[in-house]
Amino acid sequence: MITIIKYQDNRKNEWDEFVLNSKNGVFFFLRDYVEYHSPRFTDYSLMFYDDGKLKALLPANIKDGVLYSHEGLSFGGMVLDSEITTIPAIDLFLELLSLARKLGIRKIVYKCIPYIYHIHPAQEDLYSLYQADAVLVSRKPSAVIDMQDRIGFRTLRKRGVKKAIKNDLVVRQTDDYKTYWGITIENLMDKYEVKPVHSLEEIEYLRSRFTENIKLFASFKDEEMLAGVLMYENRNVVRAQYISSTPEGRDVGAFDVIVDYLINTYYAHKDYFDFGVSTETYLVNDKLILNESLVFQKEGFGSRSVMYDIYEVNL
Repeated sequence: MITIIKYQDNRKNEWDEFVLNSKNGVFFFLRDYVEYHSPRFTDYSLMFYDDGKLKALLPANIKDGVLYSHEGLSFGGMVLDSEITTIPAIDLFLELLSLARKLGIRKIVYKCIPYIYHIHPAQEDLYSLYQADAVLVSRKPSAVIDMQDRIGFRTLRKRGVKKAIKNDLVVRQTDDYKTYWGITIENLMDKYEVKPVHSLEEIEYLRSRFTENIKLFASFKDEEMLAGVLMYENRNVVRAQYISSTPEGRDVGAFDVIVDYLINTYYAHKDYFDFGVSTETYLVNDKLILNESLVFQKEGFGSRSVMYDIYEVNL
């Protein structure tokens, strides 16, 4: 018998342990991460039990009669038990639909977990969405490198690395988030007139809670920070959460040399390197459009597209 309960604080350890041992969980599904921005969202995370055994989780929030697989996360569909098979996983999804109808929820907005983050194949939810007549409402290309079968850097990126070396830039991990956040804010305001999703206080808090998962790498010229990449580390995938460079840094390959170090040395053992999505913040014909120059830059390091998909199920 399947039972679905709303997450409560007294189940934190059970939730976190399940995420860490699931077949498609990532560290930012852990409760300390999900809840860092709790004032912004009404949490409605769900836990799925079959005959009393926890089989799945759904990080989620609710707003205006819509259940979202959490709006505060880059992605976040159903997190599944490592041994679950197709039919039981589909049954869990059917129970989710049944519960949503009973609660008067009119729509589910569902962010799929990209396959590169799966420890074992975990796309049972895609079949369930198809069976529920779900509609694909958003598709964002994320630039991803297959680390075990890498495509070489383009000439422009190689030149950037050589320029950085010629200018004696040094790459190292750093805890100077304050300087980096100043560069990031200036970059985003100058290019897109937006602020980072996270405040400095939020990112420093998250760093303090996830010291093994959140790391900042920067390039320096005579101790001056010229560029940085904030990395999120998961079991098989690393993700560039923020990328920033000063105007001087752009002239001397400060970003290129960091990426060269991360891909070819520090994270060479990982399965995938995810640069993140490259869509603009505005719509054209009701669709997000590509930032072509940003895609070109990321693909210069050998990345190619993996989709971040969002579906809607109307109830």
